Amino acid sequence: MGRKLISFDWAMKRILREKENFDILEGFLTELLKFDIKIEEILESEANQETEEDKFNRVDLLAKNSRGELVLIEIQHSSELDYFHRMVYGSSKLIAEYISKGRGYREVKKVYSINIVYFDLGQGEDYIYYGKTDFVGIHKNDILQLSQHQKRQFGKSEVSQIFPEYYILKINRFDDTTKNSLDEWIYFLKNEEIMDNFRAKGLKEAKKKLDIMKLPPKERAIYKRREENRMYRESLIFTAKEEGRREGLREGIEKGLKEGKIEIAKGMLRDNLDIEVIAKYTGLSIEEIEKLQNL
Repeated sequence: MGRKLISFDWAMKRILREKENFDILEGFLTELLKFDIKIEEILESEANQETEEDKFNRVDLLAKNSRGELVLIEIQHSSELDYFHRMVYGSSKLIAEYISKGRGYREVKKVYSINIVYFDLGQGEDYIYYGKTDFVGIHKNDILQLSQHQKRQFGKSEVSQIFPEYYILKINRFDDTTKNSLDEWIYFLKNEEIMDNFRAKGLKEAKKKLDIMKLPPKERAIYKRREENRMYRESLIFTAKEEGRREGLREGIEKGLKEGKIEIAKGMLRDNLDIEVIAKYTGLSIEEIEKLQNL
């Protein structure tokens, strides 16, 4: 059984921005992106400025790797209907923000948008989704490639390497069965625990540095209070949803019963039964039945 650790979003806010802790973030990104990541620096950007609403709901971290590429990691707890749109906006804003005025388009930064969500985004059965941009021929079904000259000039082998790439990790869909090293990271993101047999890059360092008990007493108290507030907030959201669902169900039943009574009344009218009799057996008012009679 693993020991309870600091949540990844708290770590992103308070711990992973420090250079001595980059190894944790590098391990996670290496496992996800499938190539070795070295973080040069954590950047400040409008994309990762925290608002009052974000304190419990959303955390952003923007990093630049050794290749000069931008990596935006976002953790989102509450459901957001237009989250896909926000992903596009976030990556586009970074591209615009990090190109110098007067420089050519070739200076556009590569962006990796990594989205760790704790709600059921979209409709799908998997828990890890990857998206990139390919241009596919309408007639030949071939993928548009860079010319040899472009490859030399841009240092890219494929067109898709120029465009943003997106990763969506739907944490709540993970069934806690670890089949590979990336799953070990997903397990940690979901359960805030790292098992003794986990070998994924960065997890050994995370287990050592993200121990709640190693936080200074004041910081530990802040963390616990924050977690309690988040649990309370999630409970309120769940309760509101349940009450809304029950209210909707009740209204649906009442509507169905009403419609059923109306259909019965229509049948009784066709059989020329007295309105008073129809009212007695359906519960409809005389006025309601008279309206049906005039249809």
